[in-house]
Amino acid sequence: MRKCFFSAVLAALVLSVLGAARARAADDYAIDGMHSGVNFKISHLGLSWIYGRFDGFSGDFTIDPDDPGKSSFAMTIKAESIDTNNPKRDDHLRSPDFFNVKQFPVISFKTTSVKAVNGGYEVTGDFTMHGVTKSITFPLMGGQKAEFPKGMQRTGYSTELTLKRSEFGIDKFAEMLGDEVRIAISFEGTKK
Repeated sequence: MRKCFFSAVLAALVLSVLGAARARAADDYAIDGMHSGVNFKISHLGLSWIYGRFDGFSGDFTIDPDDPGKSSFAMTIKAESIDTNNPKRDDHLRSPDFFNVKQFPVISFKTTSVKAVNGGYEVTGDFTMHGVTKSITFPLMGGQKAEFPKGMQRTGYSTELTLKRSEFGIDKFAEMLGDEVRIAISFEGTKK
């Protein structure tokens, strides 16, 4: 009788631990702008690359390791924060010829689906730029974790993708500038 009692208690304990592990909540993160970057390059006359970045961005994401489909990623970029290391060119890029930042101040991305792949996730979502929203899909690789500073949990992801600016209504100076913009995004998130 005593042996059956201990077996039942042990079984209940194991099941409760397994149940708690399965019911683990998703982790919410805020993007740490100090340890993240949104960079791009575009061809000039087919001769060289012009590099740039956006200095103003924010976002958050949720990782559900037990059900990747419940994970999500969102980022907002301030279009006026464009920086190509040339103030005159940056002012032109902010004008109606390109980003038209007064009318379209924000570039944004929000996932509509997430699936696990080897080394990270494949994310699909709504990307909005220059008043045009399109569904895009790209890999987010990473997910390693670190504690820095002590007590602050972090994780990070990176991606590279190519967009055609003409698909978002930014098609001026096609003879000088390439249509394809190559984008590299890397971000760390701090656990909320």
